[in-house]
Amino acid sequence: MAARRRTVDEHAGRIAALVGPALARHETETLPLLDALGRLTAEAVTTTGPLPPFRNAQMDGYAARSGDVRRTPVVLPVDGVVPAAATELTTLAPGHLLKVMTGAPVPTGADCVIPVEQTVEEDGGVRVLRSVDPGAFVRDAGSDALPGTVVVPPFTRLAPRHLAAAAAAGVAEVTLRRRPRVAVIATGAEVVPPGTPLALGQVHDANGTALAGLVAEAGCDPVLVDLTPDDPAAFEAALQRAVEAADLVLTAGGVSKGDFEVVRQVLEPLGADVTEIGMQPGGPQGSASVRGVPVVCLPGNPVSAQVSFTVFLRPLLRAAADLPPIPPAALPLAAAVHSPKGRRQWLRGVVKDGSVYPVGGPGSHLVVAMAAADVLIDVPEDADFVGAGTVVSVLPL
Repeated sequence: MAARRRTVDEHAGRIAALVGPALARHETETLPLLDALGRLTAEAVTTTGPLPPFRNAQMDGYAARSGDVRRTPVVLPVDGVVPAAATELTTLAPGHLLKVMTGAPVPTGADCVIPVEQTVEEDGGVRVLRSVDPGAFVRDAGSDALPGTVVVPPFTRLAPRHLAAAAAAGVAEVTLRRRPRVAVIATGAEVVPPGTPLALGQVHDANGTALAGLVAEAGCDPVLVDLTPDDPAAFEAALQRAVEAADLVLTAGGVSKGDFEVVRQVLEPLGADVTEIGMQPGGPQGSASVRGVPVVCLPGNPVSAQVSFTVFLRPLLRAAADLPPIPPAALPLAAAVHSPKGRRQWLRGVVKDGSVYPVGGPGSHLVVAMAAADVLIDVPEDADFVGAGTVVSVLPL
């Protein structure tokens, strides 16, 4: 009697128990602002001085004493120009004006700025057409933030507006939660890098690219992407590089029951759990711990690898990266589907007009059909037929 296959939920629990603690370490790193977009702050970003740092003009115009322009129109002499880059503070004489540019320091003695649009140049001075109140068009020092103000709280995912506030506060680097580091090893003597001319029996590697992209999309850093043939020594060398660089290692291929299953050959003597899951695609799966680093072994067919990552690893990586979970939705099937009883099937589908349409067939090699899909259709393991109109669970890709 054949051994009972592990269910999807049982395997998900085993992977979570192995991977979760390794990804729960909250180390920090410091990066320049330009490299911090989308990252999560580990500490608050605060101002060391006031913002703005000095009293300055809100717009181009003329610095004045409000008492001198209370009655308008009035013509006053102009003593000079204060540029935005002025390095010395000037003093405004009573009954005079100083021309100021936007952002320029407001001269001592001035308590308002008259917009240039409310003036007319005349021989010997400037005619002020309308009066303004004290404080008009003047930005006081600290009017945006006082010293010690929290510009960006801890545990904030940095958007451009946060980076701008930090830069305005003079902050060049921020302390961030370090992203989990994930290494990817694709295997197979028949697998060659994209761009390489194909000989008979060869295929281009899609797994390295797909898994690295899925890791990054889940908020983690793909720190190494390797490709090895079906050679135990080559795979073992790649594995050692991976565990030195990463918090988690993903392998693709080499866990089935053929003659050249390099991942199984290397990891089973180290206590790896390699088994068959009641799932299609993605039956052969494995896991291990190497030098304290979890290794999750995915199938080699590209659709199987992507589906397995989405089902078992995406929730764990997103949680470790402090990203919200991606919940399934319930939608009616647009067309009937068949499924092998005893295996939980993840068909590819497209959502359109409130229904989900199956895309392509169940084959685990149909990578182009996978690219056309935007959801996985979750067909329960006890169902061999699901009719059109039946509401099913779909997992967004």
